[in-house]
Amino acid sequence: MDDAETMLQTVRKALLSEPRAAIASHPLTLRWAAGDLTIEGEVADIAAKKLVLERAAAIPGVAGIVDRLHVAAAERMGDDAIRDHVRDALLQESAFARYGIEVIDKGELQAIQVPAPMEGKITVAVAEGVVTLDGDVPGLAQKRLAGVLAWWVPGTRDVVNGLGVTPPEEDTDEEISDAVRVVLEKDPFVNADQIKISTRQSVVTLRGLVPKLSERAQAEFDAWYVFGVDKVVNAIEVRP
Repeated sequence: MDDAETMLQTVRKALLSEPRAAIASHPLTLRWAAGDLTIEGEVADIAAKKLVLERAAAIPGVAGIVDRLHVAAAERMGDDAIRDHVRDALLQESAFARYGIEVIDKGELQAIQVPAPMEGKITVAVAEGVVTLDGDVPGLAQKRLAGVLAWWVPGTRDVVNGLGVTPPEEDTDEEISDAVRVVLEKDPFVNADQIKISTRQSVVTLRGLVPKLSERAQAEFDAWYVFGVDKVVNAIEVRP
């Protein structure tokens, strides 16, 4: 057995040990070359995607990961519909009222919102259910919020958040907690007042009481959607 096959077996074993990855029911294609691991396929949800990447990155010898994982869409939706939903979500978000909003439609750039003065700019493109956000925003909070709005569109299979932050901003656990708080407050299916958030080394812990399992699950997914979150510990209790 050569070194590449040995490494791939090590990766498969590690991924099989993560129950939420569920790779038995969602087979993945793995390739190994010169220290880089390519992971390709479809997983059940955003939690599975991030946990697969976390497990793989922790394996000794893995220098880099080429992420080609997509999430199973909650609803079948064409690229144009996904793009329009993301566009509308950005336009309706008051935090982006002073931002230029652009979309790429059939290869052509279309300006949708052009305020003056302009505090930032977000360009939306969608291909095969993957939303790509490009442009520049003044803070990590805005970058994270835009990414979550894209994830909330039911047809989205992945979000590539390429938004730059100017001036550059140092990320912290406190910034991540604040971003999760903002997202929970904006989610109409979650009562954010009932949930406490803490973050340590990019691992978010949620605590509190909610009346329904669906709300508990939605709060967790919201945290997973936030850019920079590596793991979510859901300690929320359900009490009808």
